[in-house]
Amino acid sequence: MKKSIVASAFFAFVGFTASAQNGDSFGIKGGLNYSANGDYFESASEARSSDRNIGYHIGVFGKIGNRLYLRPELVYTATKSDYASDEFSIKKIDAPILVGVKILGPLSVFAGPSFQYILDTDFDGITINDFEEDFSVGLNFGFALSFKSIGIDLRYERGFNHNEATFIDTNISTGALNRIDARPDQLILSLAIAL
Repeated sequence: MKKSIVASAFFAFVGFTASAQNGDSFGIKGGLNYSANGDYFESASEARSSDRNIGYHIGVFGKIGNRLYLRPELVYTATKSDYASDEFSIKKIDAPILVGVKILGPLSVFAGPSFQYILDTDFDGITINDFEEDFSVGLNFGFALSFKSIGIDLRYERGFNHNEATFIDTNISTGALNRIDARPDQLILSLAIAL
């Protein structure tokens, strides 16, 4: 069921961006994420906040319109967060649908929802597969600079959905139940090239 939903979304996106190529632009994008996830709740102790870490993303985008525009994207994202000596990594597909407006010369501002599907997670060598939701929704907003076929944007993303996973820490002899929050909180810097 989930795979068919992801496949349907992908083909709808490809069809949409193919028609966007006849409008303004279609292209590739990539860049860096400076991210953190939510708290880690170890069974017998208080919550630990995560330290930010560098990740990356790569994908495609379409853009329709000029002064006021619609910009759908399909992006593969890999992020990492540090919890003391433990590391939590997430690999996911992001599909932001952004609405932007040019405000001065090459400068524009944009905002919109980002639909996310978690592909894989790893916490200090433990693969975590039982999140409350594989699909979640976040908010992107930021600004962009566009110079002909090159664009640079900086955005902030925050996850809306409360999305925790519980798992048993096999490193503790009692098999304690732990929880980790997968909501993203990140700054994203991207370089886009229109084809």
